[in-house]
Parts: sequence; C-alpha cells; structure tokens
Amino acid sequence: MKEETIKKAARILLGANLIFAGISHLTFTRKAFKAQVPDWVPLKIDDTVVASGIVEIALGSALLFTPEKHQETVGKVAAAFFVAVFPGNISQYTHKRSAFGLDTDKKRFLRLLFQPVLVYWALKSTGK
Repeated sequence: MKEETIKKAARILLGANLIFAGISHLTFTRKAFKAQVPDWVPLKIDDTVVASGIVEIALGSALLFTPEKHQETVGKVAAAFFVAVFPGNISQYTHKRSAFGLDTDKKRFLRLLFQPVLVYWALKSTGK
C-alpha cells in the first residue's frame, strides 16, 4: 500500500474519531469528560467540556475536508490541541478520577502514554 494512501486513511480515521469524541462530549459521555477537567481551569466544568467538544468536532471536520495544501496546518493545530488537553489526562491520573473505564492508577497512567501517539498521528497523517 502506498504511503500516501496510509496517510490519508490515518487522517480520515483521526478526523472521524475526533468528530465522534466531540459529539460524545456534548451528549452521552459528558459526565465522564467532566472528570478530566483540572480544578484550575477558570471556566465552569460543563462549559469546558462543551467547548472542547465543539473544538474536536471542528478539528475532525477540518481533517476530513480541508484541501490538501492546508492539511499540514490543520495537523499542527490538532497536535497543539492534544497537547493543550493533556493536563486533563494528568489531572484525571493525579486525582484518581475514574472515567471511560480508566478505574485504576495503572489504566490512567497508560492513558497518559497514548497522548503523544495522538500528537504524532495528527502530525504524521497531515505532514509531508
């Protein structure tokens, strides 16, 4: 399989996952996402969850529909978003908050290791 085909499939998969995550922020897993909002975030917890859901839907849509010449920029923005929300994953781990089946320290710690994968995925699937 060609590298370009793999990159396109990876970009589409990431975009679809972001849209799904964004919709779930706004609907059926809203409560679980609240567990990831750090105490120091100055917005109301629900507002933070809604805002991040909207951003995920927008980023996912951009990954799917942005013309090729701008995809690298979208990938960088998506990677920056994954870095920006990482403190939420850290907060979930340090405060021992269970959500999404992450109900042990080991599971929450392993989730932390996945965030760099998302950053890499965003950059690699959209870069040259």
